[in-house]
Parts: sequence; structure tokens; C-alpha cells
Amino acid sequence: MKVALLDDYQGVALSCADWSAVQAQAEVTVFRDTITDPDALVTRLQDFEIIGIMRERTPFPKALLERLPKLKLLVTTGHRNASVDVAAAKELGVTVCGTPSSAHAAAELTWALIMAAARRLDLENRSFREGGWQAGLGRDLHGATLGVVGLGRLGSLVAGYGRVFGMKVIAWSQNLTPERAAECGAEAVDKESLFREADFITLHLKLSDRSRGLVGSEELALMKPDAWVVNTSRGPIIDRTALLAALEEKRIGGAVLDVFDEEPLPAEDPLRRLDNVVATPHVGYVSRENYGTMYRVTAENIVAFLDGKPQNLIEP
Repeated sequence: MKVALLDDYQGVALSCADWSAVQAQAEVTVFRDTITDPDALVTRLQDFEIIGIMRERTPFPKALLERLPKLKLLVTTGHRNASVDVAAAKELGVTVCGTPSSAHAAAELTWALIMAAARRLDLENRSFREGGWQAGLGRDLHGATLGVVGLGRLGSLVAGYGRVFGMKVIAWSQNLTPERAAECGAEAVDKESLFREADFITLHLKLSDRSRGLVGSEELALMKPDAWVVNTSRGPIIDRTALLAALEEKRIGGAVLDVFDEEPLPAEDPLRRLDNVVATPHVGYVSRENYGTMYRVTAENIVAFLDGKPQNLIEP
């Protein structure tokens, strides 16, 4: 039996969990790069019966699954993976399993980035490393307004951090009720009010037809000239063209980004050169503890499958 682990960017998959039970029954190969060309991907994966993937790095649509006739088990990190066609996998006889994933890792990264943007730690750190000294003027979070778009398990955690820092917290989403907002210590407002009033607007929504492009030129035009928009959810929730225009024309304070329309982000992408962007390469869920859980359960899922007792199944 041959097992492939994909998109292990940091080369830590095998050190984050005990793979001995898997390696006793199968040959495990780790790939650190991402292949986007379908033909090259098929060439790489065609001999593997089991593939472990990091959620939403390499997509597995029906067209790819149909070209991998040896594939029997696909294990994704997370309880769900929008980039896997689970229905097609089931039709083709491929079992799909998932793993737990922490909400705290992404929420904590969101807050770290908000703090970095508020005090412009990117500019200060660059100045320090280049031999300089104080380079800019940051701002306090205490007394500022935090606008949370989406008060699910991630958004509610970030709202709590805002309250601890003395921020006024307002919130909006399509189905948000005043009662739910109050439970999270936030005030429910309409969408326009949130974009007008907030100093930091943080997005915590699943990517869907309803959320794609939810933040566009109209919403960005409502923002204060020194307000920041924060996206650690999914890149396409913000209209990329509208965001680039607002940033390049300095119409908003800036953008805090951990997610992008294309990942990995091309080296020449203009977002990499703008001084009003504070960004990280989609590391919201990348923590020692979260990886430990995800890779441990990935290994356990593989062993359970090999033993004829598949677990943590994901159904269409």
C-alpha cells in the first residue's frame, strides 16, 4: 500500500505525529510542493491508494478523482473540505475522512495581525532590522470599534478578544440576530453601519456563493480613511480588484490578509509590495498543537481504514 501526504510546506508532517503504525503497513511519501497542473498531478499521484491532504491546498474535483483509479482513501484535515468533491468520490468508491481542527489557532492569528496592523509592527520591525529606529505612529485598540462580520465559532472568539482590549464590538451577518450578538458581547448593526463605523473590520465567514465578493467597492467606499479590513477566512470574500484599487489609492487605512484568491500567492503579486498591507501566508491554522491533532488523526484514520474500520467519514 502506498500513501502520499501532500502540500507539507514546512516539512513537518512526519514529526507532528506518530506514523509508525501506518509505516508498518504502508510506504509513506511526503510532498512539500504544490502542483496545479492537472496532468502533472495525475502523474505524481496515480500509483497511490491513500492520499492525505491539507484542507484546501490541492483541490480534488471530480475530474481529478476520475483519473486516479487506484485511489481508495482520501484523508483531509478538518471536518470538511470545500475543494473536495465528496459526492464524486463516493460514486468512484473513494472513502473520504476528516480530522478535528482548532478554532483557537485562526482566531489567535487574527488578533495577532490586528495588533500588528494597529501598531505597524511590520514597519517598525523592518526599520529595526535595517538599522533604523522609530518609523511610524501606531494607534490604540482600546476605545476603537471592532466590526465582526460573522459571529460563528471564530468570529465569537475574536469578538471576545476585542472586548478584553476595551474595544466597542459591533457585528453583522445575513442571519445574525440581536440576541446572538448580545451573547457574544456585540451589538448587531446593519452592514452599511458596520463598514462606516468600524476601525477594524474582520471577516469570519465560510466561502459560499452568498459570501463570495461580499466585500466589494461599495463596502470599501463606506470605510473610514484610516480603517483596516481583516481577512483570515477565504480570499474571494473580498473582491480583489476593488481591494487593490482602494489600497493603491490609499482610500482606506490598509488590509490585514492571511488568505488569497490564489495560493501560494505568486512572488510578483502586487499585494506583496504595498506598504499598507500586513500579511501572512495562510498560517491561521498552522500551529504546533493544531498540526499535531490533524496529523495524528490523519494517521489514525489511515490505520482504521487499513484495518477495515474506517472512521471520521465525510459524507456528501
